[in-house]
Amino acid sequence: MMFLLAVLCVLYVWSPVTWTGGLGSTPNTIPRKTVPIKSNGGRLFREEGIWNYTTMLLREDLNMLILGAREAIFALDLDDITVKKAMVKWPVTTKEQKECANKGKDATNDCKNYIRILHKRNDDRMYVCGTKAFIPTCDYMSYADGNLILEDKQEDGKGKCPFDPSQRYTSEMVDGVLYSATSLNFRGSEPVMMRSSEEPIRTEFSSTWLNEPNFIHMAHIREGESNPEGDDDKIYLFFSETAVEYDSYTKVDVSRVARVCKGDLGGQRTLQRKWTSFLKARLDCPVPINNVHLLVQDVFHSCPSDWTTCMFYAVFTPQLDSSQYSAVCAYKIEDIKTVFSKGKFKAPVTVETSFVKWVMYSGEIPDPRPGACIDNHARELHFTKSLELPDKTLQFVKEKPLMDQAVKASGDKPLLVKKGPAFTRIVVATTTALDGTSHQVMFIGTKSGSVLKAVNYDGEMVIMEEIQLFESSQPVKILRLSNTKRYHELTVIQSLSVGDANLCPKPDNSKSVSISFFHGNTVKLWCQPYSNLAQVQWHLNGKLIEASNSFQILSDSLMIFNSSADASGHYTCSSVERNYTTQHIAYDLKMWSASGTTALLHDVKEKENTLVAVVVVLSLILAMLVIWNMYRGHLPLPFCHRRVQDTCEEGPYVNQPQERKLASTTVNLNSNNNHMNDQRFSSSREMDRLSTTVGSSGQISLKYIDDESEI
Repeated sequence: MMFLLAVLCVLYVWSPVTWTGGLGSTPNTIPRKTVPIKSNGGRLFREEGIWNYTTMLLREDLNMLILGAREAIFALDLDDITVKKAMVKWPVTTKEQKECANKGKDATNDCKNYIRILHKRNDDRMYVCGTKAFIPTCDYMSYADGNLILEDKQEDGKGKCPFDPSQRYTSEMVDGVLYSATSLNFRGSEPVMMRSSEEPIRTEFSSTWLNEPNFIHMAHIREGESNPEGDDDKIYLFFSETAVEYDSYTKVDVSRVARVCKGDLGGQRTLQRKWTSFLKARLDCPVPINNVHLLVQDVFHSCPSDWTTCMFYAVFTPQLDSSQYSAVCAYKIEDIKTVFSKGKFKAPVTVETSFVKWVMYSGEIPDPRPGACIDNHARELHFTKSLELPDKTLQFVKEKPLMDQAVKASGDKPLLVKKGPAFTRIVVATTTALDGTSHQVMFIGTKSGSVLKAVNYDGEMVIMEEIQLFESSQPVKILRLSNTKRYHELTVIQSLSVGDANLCPKPDNSKSVSISFFHGNTVKLWCQPYSNLAQVQWHLNGKLIEASNSFQILSDSLMIFNSSADASGHYTCSSVERNYTTQHIAYDLKMWSASGTTALLHDVKEKENTLVAVVVVLSLILAMLVIWNMYRGHLPLPFCHRRVQDTCEEGPYVNQPQERKLASTTVNLNSNNNHMNDQRFSSSREMDRLSTTVGSSGQISLKYIDDESEI
């Protein structure tokens, strides 16, 4: 499988676009450029016998990509991922595989070690975890002297790494401590968000906290470094789960964001070794054409400066196959923070002794606020750590971790909505235009194996390119954004704000293609537009061509039917996009005339006569050479085995007084035993440079000598 290891951030030269009208939010957005798989310039890494390349770690400090696969880990050169710098195998044992199969799992596929976690530690080592035949295991790995080395300090990976290789999970290494969201048991029925410190802390095993979740993304935001309220760092978790708050006969899945505080130590009695700060809220990504909730598939977070500038970009797909629309929504960290710190809570209410209905809680809220981190307000109340929080606060958050208000998308609308193959992954880069303004460039992976490159300008989104990376049956499963591997195109001209293309270099349109046609034939002139959004315009002798019985204008060509002398002339093809015209190609058409045809036939006849004359002369020369060689004895007559002094003899040997009996089967024409005089031999050698070999039967064969040293 091929992977996009680092998406390169650059805006290429494009035809100008007027950034109005909300093009980016229309569901039928068409990419300006389509780059097929054969011309995308991508690099492919594949190792014989290795499958499931599903985990990546960018080690830009080592200029390497660490790639986790099934029972193997690779170190690839970031400049060229086809170069394997190191490899280490981590297979399961026969015993582990057998025990896994005895538990009902597929021994060939499930009962292997799938590398699912790769993180860089502060000490420059790496933390790696694998499924290990449904016995999750972690180890430490280093790179030294050109080798990847597993230290064989295997640790229990339960709660860190999934048991099932097909299960979604997420994790984050924060100051040397692993935060993870996965399942804690073999069956996958105990989902947890967990911190693997010396005293691990996790979520409750309750559907109120996590209800059949699908974990997507985890992000550490260093809020505590500059928060004026003395608040703590946060770890945000994005996932989807079966909703508990909707009245429905069928299960309804929704998208969520949850968060915990980095300094959370759990409660003293209530929520002992459980999060006291776990709160969750629904993510809203409104798409008017869908009546069902979209589910989050991937999230990328970017913080241009401090934590207050952090944005979360999320891709959503429908949970029903009947809908074909995907979307991208962005969320400001301030909006998420406001929902958790100031929003209302939802509470379960029992109806008719059995049915539970979730409604907005309107009662008294304890102080300190349930789910809040230890901040300046808590310290004023003499609470310096979560172990000191009152049971009233802890019991509230244990029962009611769900917020009533949803987190709304920035601008209350998606950045992009598109019909077609579902979105799978996203990374976002920031680029600077010539006027110094910053713009977000989104790279969106799709289920059809392509990556969309979309540019955001003042909230409007345009898909600049669709780059096909894989075959259509292979979805994009991982995207990583490199901060060091970028193009440096100093000649790029960008005019994002007004779409002014006057500075763009003009193409060379001085050359035309000459074409002749016969009367009454159909002529097809090709012209591929520069952009999928451009319209093709054709001109004949400077006059615009319109569709008629004689002309049909196609997206990539012009058809001329029943062509006559009127079709002759100078044709030009241009692309027109947003009132900007670029000429592509020009044709000069002329019809064959009778005189021109006669002249052509006359030329052909003359060439045929010349060719016949040459063949005759060459045949005569060849015949003369054959006769001359037969006369000189270099070639045998059809009825003789050998000619010596104009006589014919039988047998392989010749016994003449003038010539010694041959002692070998090869006649040396350069030997003094040869009775031919030097002058005759010299001219013969220069004429045809032949050597003669006598076979065991007395037959003489000829061979051509290329090198004079053989004579």
